[in-house]
Amino acid sequence: MVDMTASPSLTAGQEQFSGALPSDYITLLKPRVMFLVVFTGLAGLVAAPTSMNPILAAVAILSIALATGGAGAVNMWYDRDIDAIMERTRARPIPMGVIEPSNALAFGTIITIAAICMMGLAVNWLSAGILAAASFTYIFVYTVWLKRRTPQNIVIGGAAGAFPPMIGWAAATDHVGPTAISLFLITFFWTPPHFWALSLYRCGDYARAGIPMMSVTAGPKSTKRQILAYTLLLFPFGVAPYFLGAAGPIYLAGSSLLGLLFIAAAIAVLRDETEKSAKRMFGFSILYLFLMFGLLMIDTGPGLIARLGG
Repeated sequence: MVDMTASPSLTAGQEQFSGALPSDYITLLKPRVMFLVVFTGLAGLVAAPTSMNPILAAVAILSIALATGGAGAVNMWYDRDIDAIMERTRARPIPMGVIEPSNALAFGTIITIAAICMMGLAVNWLSAGILAAASFTYIFVYTVWLKRRTPQNIVIGGAAGAFPPMIGWAAATDHVGPTAISLFLITFFWTPPHFWALSLYRCGDYARAGIPMMSVTAGPKSTKRQILAYTLLLFPFGVAPYFLGAAGPIYLAGSSLLGLLFIAAAIAVLRDETEKSAKRMFGFSILYLFLMFGLLMIDTGPGLIARLGG
């Protein structure tokens, strides 16, 4: 068993906690990450070939949001020591002395468990089980086990962020088939190049915190080659929903173009000795995922409206 109380403590002078505002607890939920996760979960629900009661659909999306946020809060609790060191995370509520670690842990744990139970009781237990697996993977597999131990942390732990479209699909259909798996794989293979692009221009941050990101342990050249390899692997999974009959020509054309642009961005990173291309690729990677799942909803949305109308 993992001792969840064993996370390293903050340095002296960082444990004087002031009163927290509701906005500080919202920050604990990692709202920007939550929005992207919820968007992909919604896409999986919309793309599913069955209609769903709008209220239950809203409950499913809310459950995904709360479980994602809760896991993010637990992540901030566990990583509070390295968050205080890294430039991009030192302003988070715990290292800033705004929220006590025990409160963050309790807050995250309660809403994660509540979200999973709500999904199971209101929607179905298959989607609740996958939601629980996603939370477990992010908290225990990625945060506690892999993040500080291996440069493969993002590759393996990234599965947590790939579950939401599968969860949305399972919420609507109560089963998981090839299309749901293809949506999982799109996000799974997207995750390493997304985070490795970030790590290329935040390498010093990760090195100071002792996090063995690929750019720290293997160097930028190897990281850039890995980024290109994963964008090439991503391309066939990106167009797979069309060939599985889950999307139409709009999605095929759009996903093909986006996949080629992602590969082009990876090639630019490989050739660039500066950090500019890595920064551009990181920004584009977020847009890529939004557009991929947005195209999926555009292509499948009319069918959902027709099913609801019928």
